[in-house]
Amino acid sequence: MKRSLAVLAAFVSLSGAAFGAALAPVKFGEKVNDLEFKDIRFLTRNLSDIGKPKAFVLVFLNTECPVAQKYLPKLKELDTKYGPQEVQLVGIYNSQNDSVRDMASHALESGIKFPVVKDVNQLCTKRLGIERVPQVAIIDGEGKLVYRGRIDDQYRVGGTQPKISNDDLVKAIDEILAGKSVSVQETPVDGCKVTPWKPVEIDHAVTFHEHISAIMQKHCQECHHAGTPAPFPLVSYKDVQSQAEMIAEVMDDQRMPPWYASPKHGHFKNNADMPKEERDLVAAWVKAGMPEGDASKAPAPLSFPTSEWRIGEPDLKITMTQTHDVPAEGYVDYKYVFLPYVFSEDTYVEAIEIRPHNRAVVHHCNMAYASLRQGKGGRETFITGYVPGGQPMVFTNGTAYKIPKGSVLVLQIHYTTTGREEKGKISVGFRYAKSGVVNKLSHFHLHDVRPLAIPPNDPMAEFTNKFEFKEDATLLGMFSHMHVRGRDMSFDVKRPDGSEERILEIPNYSFDWQLGYESPLPPHGVKIPKGTTMTCTAHYDNSKFNAYNPDPTRTVPYGDQTFDEMFNGFVFYTYDNENLNLKVDPKTGHVIQDSKESVAQK
Repeated sequence: MKRSLAVLAAFVSLSGAAFGAALAPVKFGEKVNDLEFKDIRFLTRNLSDIGKPKAFVLVFLNTECPVAQKYLPKLKELDTKYGPQEVQLVGIYNSQNDSVRDMASHALESGIKFPVVKDVNQLCTKRLGIERVPQVAIIDGEGKLVYRGRIDDQYRVGGTQPKISNDDLVKAIDEILAGKSVSVQETPVDGCKVTPWKPVEIDHAVTFHEHISAIMQKHCQECHHAGTPAPFPLVSYKDVQSQAEMIAEVMDDQRMPPWYASPKHGHFKNNADMPKEERDLVAAWVKAGMPEGDASKAPAPLSFPTSEWRIGEPDLKITMTQTHDVPAEGYVDYKYVFLPYVFSEDTYVEAIEIRPHNRAVVHHCNMAYASLRQGKGGRETFITGYVPGGQPMVFTNGTAYKIPKGSVLVLQIHYTTTGREEKGKISVGFRYAKSGVVNKLSHFHLHDVRPLAIPPNDPMAEFTNKFEFKEDATLLGMFSHMHVRGRDMSFDVKRPDGSEERILEIPNYSFDWQLGYESPLPPHGVKIPKGTTMTCTAHYDNSKFNAYNPDPTRTVPYGDQTFDEMFNGFVFYTYDNENLNLKVDPKTGHVIQDSKESVAQK
């Protein structure tokens, strides 16, 4: 009994510390130990990662408080005014209900350029004595807390003053820049009371076989089983137990399963979002010590395809003739490879897969077709790509991709080093259309219309491009590609009736997880009337706070290598008035009975 009580006491102590209960607020004039938080890329960071300004202005925010929303325009003005004077604003989101993706989306849609971070378990909130949102804490150049309080006295929970009477934050910043002490260190704050984070509580025992195994099957095992690129399997109890703490962390962050689309915009067939109830079950299981439970209550194990191809055995397989040597370290220049096959006739395919023989060394691979006379592929002849977290291209309902007669395939391969010398080789597989072709897949590529040149130290450089649909269309999916400075990408449509809609927002783009976003068919699919304009907008973070930025002092041009940048927004669709009625030989993909093509096809 004594031992059990001691263990319980230790657990309660650790649990309280984890949620900030044991942290005493710092006093004015005291140095603040470097605060930790998570950035929009889920990385644990601290203030020194941002820099050493004359002052940090830490503004505590969430996505819902109406008082905080009213102050966003002023915060942006302060950033514009004081940023060049070495005053660094930081938005610290401290609500348990705001995920990292929610935070990134809120900052994007609010036009916030200064860094935004997630105060995990409210450790920063507790340390700085923050009680409301939007409360501010200023840390001076010596690392000392010198101000805590309101932004000004204009906006309150119950109403708004016509003008500011006390511009407290501006006064404090001006005094610091003038080399003076802050005259008023603390001011009252009107705003939304901060709600402390609450540990996960489940009212029943959680075991692996009864609860967790089904979650692993639903969300994890498609990638995490033997023979896949995943670093370890998550099939058996021992598999999951050995990685349990990490699994709980990445699920709580909502970085696994990987999914980067904001839930506020669009519906997607391949949405990998995991419900909160399931994330809570995993957290509760880990907290309880990972009990195995009764194996008889486990769901039947999944069976996985034995084929090395995710599309099933292809009708046509083409393999590179050469094998590439990949060095142990350093950058590897892009490789361009023509595959040894010529399409003798127009060929319609319903499934396409790029399969690296050594997945560990292929970061991504793009495939396009090129005519023998042209000798190269391009943006307009892009077919598909292999990317981290991506899936093969598969069509249904009579849709197929047309590879023109006289074409050859060209691969653009980006190899990555693993710490040892490796070999690289790639095969591609096609499954021919089997039930006739009604629609031909179409796509366009939105890219930089002006020379891509990202200014040094710019945290939110913006580039856009537009496309107008000439016929009624149905959207099938979208795909974005940038390099390591990519911050976000959004796709917006404006229809002829004047209505506007954001159909995809990727607020915290990940170079490591370049997902495709597949639109479902109506009623949730997106219909695109003739005359609709689609705009793609991308932002790039060329600041020091971007942990993956090779050189924030450099003007970054367009380029194939990851230390340069790209702006690629691909949109895939079919024309609604297209009814090809093509009969295709399922053994060759060639047309054996043709009908008059539609105006859109021509």
